[in-house]
Amino acid sequence: MKEILVLYYSRDGSTAALARQVARGVEAGGLSARLRSVPPVAPVTTTAAPPEPEEGAPYVDKQDLDDCAGLILGSPTRFGNMAAPMKHFLDTTGAEWVSGTLVGKPAAVFTSTGTPHGGQESTLLSMMLPLLHHGCVIVGLPFTEPALTNTTGGGSPYGASHLARDRKVTRPSDDEAHLARVLGERVARLAERLS
Repeated sequence: MKEILVLYYSRDGSTAALARQVARGVEAGGLSARLRSVPPVAPVTTTAAPPEPEEGAPYVDKQDLDDCAGLILGSPTRFGNMAAPMKHFLDTTGAEWVSGTLVGKPAAVFTSTGTPHGGQESTLLSMMLPLLHHGCVIVGLPFTEPALTNTTGGGSPYGASHLARDRKVTRPSDDEAHLARVLGERVARLAERLS
């Protein structure tokens, strides 16, 4: 069965919770979701991450990029940009860029922030840039989706998002979860049409 790779980094659980909603949407769209995470990076290069995370999705392997019919990236916001672990992983995909591994595959993005004006949209845009360089077909959320207008938390035409407010609120609101599922479903349906 075709799979959509839902690849994320999450430190406090908010982005992981959104990733699970995106995966539910992928499966509602008729495809299978492959949840994967990127390992943390450390300022000391001698520190290595364990081969598998203690909890959550397994770490991504480059073969996951080749195997997927589409890709959905998620990262918490760091000063209006994607988190360093996601950027680090994307920076290692030069061979996949040269070989065209992701060319023509649909791709979307999602994020979580701690404050209402914490840079959700700029983070989503920052994650789109490498996807465009890889030749992906970018998928967003249309304003025909009522939750996009009604949400008091996250969500934008650029992708799904979650306003965590603090580290204790990892669960997306009903509108945020709905928009994440819609995004996953849109990517799955487009991947099916493109294949």
